[in-house]
Amino acid sequence: MLPAPVVQYDRIAITLHWLMAALVIGLFFLGIYMVQLDYYDPWYHDAPDLHKAIAIIFLGLLCGRLGWRLLRSYPAPFGRPWERGLARFVHGSHYLLMIIIGISGYLLPTAKGAGVDVFGFFTVPSLLSLSSRQSDLAGLVHRQASWVLMALVALHVLAAFKHHLIDRDPTLLRMIGKGDRK
Repeated sequence: MLPAPVVQYDRIAITLHWLMAALVIGLFFLGIYMVQLDYYDPWYHDAPDLHKAIAIIFLGLLCGRLGWRLLRSYPAPFGRPWERGLARFVHGSHYLLMIIIGISGYLLPTAKGAGVDVFGFFTVPSLLSLSSRQSDLAGLVHRQASWVLMALVALHVLAAFKHHLIDRDPTLLRMIGKGDRK
């Protein structure tokens, strides 16, 4: 049985959206920063460790968000049919790319059997060593998918502002918790 349609996102969906948006953007820029460091930079080892630990937390949140989305009803998009179709495609692509980036990111440090330490609280073990080129292939997928995701994030942000400023519909407002609660 499907949940009843709603006009407003709930607090959990809104919180997960903005928390994960901040993490996606933060992880992207941290990734760009850390690959430019030289061996003698103090952040040479710390930045990748921070990136990996935050990314594991992000993957946990992604699983929670996917589960929440499957269990809960969410508002129908506004706009013309082609805009609604594009919105579904972009949202689906966001999820797919986040999964691809997460898996490829996991396969990078675990290629040689090392686990991923998460701030000293626990370690995610290395479960897969697929090939001698695993790290190279995973790195390529991780990097390219990250750039595609950021392009789609930019499109997503532009669409939200277009809905808010040009169409004057409550698309953006309901994702900040200010939309119609009827």
